[in-house]
Amino acid sequence: MRQEVHVHADIPILEGVSRKQLEQAFAPWLEYLDADSLADVKSLEAEEPGIRFEDKELLLLVCWTGEIGRSFHAALQSTLDNLGPYCYEAVEVDVTLYHENGEQESRLLFVGPTAQAIHEAQRRCMLEDVTAILGRQFDKDKVAEATALVNDLFDRDWKDKAAQPKKPERAFESYTRPSRKNLH
Repeated sequence: MRQEVHVHADIPILEGVSRKQLEQAFAPWLEYLDADSLADVKSLEAEEPGIRFEDKELLLLVCWTGEIGRSFHAALQSTLDNLGPYCYEAVEVDVTLYHENGEQESRLLFVGPTAQAIHEAQRRCMLEDVTAILGRQFDKDKVAEATALVNDLFDRDWKDKAAQPKKPERAFESYTRPSRKNLH
């Protein structure tokens, strides 16, 4: 069963990383799509750039819609693992699946140079989401109470992870998130 997916991210890249290194990091995704290079990755949506490296700005732009099968997620995860060491900082990667029945499912993946950088990016995104949701109903003081609790949860989570036996460091993490449309 094939379905449509949209992947969106603006990933800051370390200075000195070459286009060839990025192509190698994207090898699992390129192989999945049977593409030879990032330039060959075309989106189903004509106005979307696909995958483009802006070397002057050191920014990898991903705005791609395509038809996928079940093995795409593994290719995407391998690509993010490979890409992590080339990232200047951890950022989110929005992945939206469009089901045949018209429903959509959004996931937020994170890619970054270290597990701690990813953890901090997750914290930042969570704080933004909580602030936006609670800010509709409550004043700033009450929102600040909730964000302080979220910060505490993230601190405790990091300490718990640090106390656990070391697992191989991953260059990405994911969680589900309420759907956000990317307007271009």
